[in-house]
Order: sequence, then C-alpha cells, then structure tokens
Amino acid sequence: MAGHPAIAAGRAAVITGAAGGIGLATALKLAAAGMKVTLADANAERLEQAREGIALTTNRPDEVRALALDVAKPADVERLRDEAYAAFGEVAVLMNNAGVGNGGPVLGDLEKWRRVLEVNLWGVINGMQAFAPAMIRQGTPGVIINTGSKQGITTPPGDAAYNVSKAGVKVATEALAHELRNIEGCKVTAHLLIPGFTFTGITANLDRPKPLGAWTAEQVADFLLDGLGKGDFYILCPDNDVTRDIDERRILWAAQDIIENRPPLSRWHPDWKAPFAEFMKGPSPCRS
Repeated sequence: MAGHPAIAAGRAAVITGAAGGIGLATALKLAAAGMKVTLADANAERLEQAREGIALTTNRPDEVRALALDVAKPADVERLRDEAYAAFGEVAVLMNNAGVGNGGPVLGDLEKWRRVLEVNLWGVINGMQAFAPAMIRQGTPGVIINTGSKQGITTPPGDAAYNVSKAGVKVATEALAHELRNIEGCKVTAHLLIPGFTFTGITANLDRPKPLGAWTAEQVADFLLDGLGKGDFYILCPDNDVTRDIDERRILWAAQDIIENRPPLSRWHPDWKAPFAEFMKGPSPCRS
C-alpha cells in the first residue's frame, strides 16, 4: 500500500471509535497492510467482535489488541497509550475517531451538549496530549489523524453541539500540524479527515439499506489512505451526491458570510436563498 511513510508492515496503529464505521474500516485496511492494531471503543461487545474479525481476517491474533474505554476520560486514554506501547513498542498511526451525535440546538439539553463535547472534542484533545509527545520522541515517521466533519466547517442548523465539537477538532488539528512542523527533527504529521455523507452508526440506522447518496465506511478509509499518501492535511471526502466542487462552493459561501457581513448561516436564510442558488451554478472559484 503506497502512502504515508508511517503506514508500513510491522508498525503499529491505535484507533478510537474502532468498533464500527470508519474506525473499523480503517483498522481493517491497516491490518491488511501488515500493521499491528490496537482498537478502542466505549462499546465493549462490538469492540470484541471487531477484534475477533480482524484477527481472523489477518490470521495474526497477537497483533490485534482491543481496549474498552471512554475517550472523554484522560486516564482512560493514557491507559490506552501505555497498553499500546507495552504491546507493540511504538505507535506509528494514531486515529482519534471516536464520536457521538445528537447534542441538539444551542438552547437544548445541557447534558447532551456536555457529552458530545466531551467525546468529540475532548476525546481528540486527550488523544493528542497522551500520544503526540511519545510519538515525537520515537524519531520515526508517524501520523495523527483526527476525524472532523463538514458540519464543523459550514455549520448547518440543527445539531449545534455536534457542529461546535467538530469545529473545535478542525481548529485543534490545524494547531497541532503547525506545532509539529515547528519541532526540529519531528517526523510526525497531523491530518484532518472530513468525511462526507457516510453510512455509519452515527448517520444512519444500520438496519436500513444504505442510501444511494452515501459512501461506505470502506470508501472513506480508502480516500483517507490515499490522501495521507499525497500528504494532504485536509482530507475532504466527497460522496455519491456531493462533489468536491459543491463542497468548495459551500465552504467558500460560509466564509464569505463574515467577509460580506451577511446574516449568519445565510445559506439557510430566506433572503439569501436565491443568491446562494445562483452562486452554486458556476464552476468552483477555487480551481482554475
């Protein structure tokens, strides 16, 4: 598998939110490439099923570990780090992927807000704090992937708590990339995965057929690994309905709300419905 130099047979990866969806799909692909993997998730039963599945697929049960934990708790994440290093001696890939949704609107349930922020944002911060210093000290190529969301960039109305959490992940990952590249001799890079509409436990009821517009988690994992190989920081995934061009125009429109002093979230404001539709008709202004 061509890609980031950290992704190589015999090296080790740690993935949170690995019991299903994008985390599990990525773990399967890394294990298939010969990597040792440590899986983490809050759902112990599904996590064990994931571990067994990867071990069976690779026929390397000693190279697949699993740890049930809550990424919102720093002590749990530090235990994950310690166990991963004890098992495999290093960590080449860290994927902070655990996430939850349904936090609700700004004036909604405060406890739902707290949980979404604790898992989606603090879980990522805990992962970076626990693993990055050790990965830097290794002196070998390493990669830290944080799973963000387009909702953290264009912030559509609805689940404000989720949007805030993913906006925080974007900002924190950008800052990490800046800090890493300013550490002399550092061989660890940071990357922001921005999935499109993906058929996972957060976005869909898995008892129903996959919507035609959605990508599978496997497609996102493939796109992620390809983006890492190219050295992309922003790994912005399309899906079967939304192209790169559409994403670029939506992101640009959102940024121009500030520049042009439009109402916030003008894309969903009745007075701006027609101008937004007209803006979306042309080719992307971000590419020549």
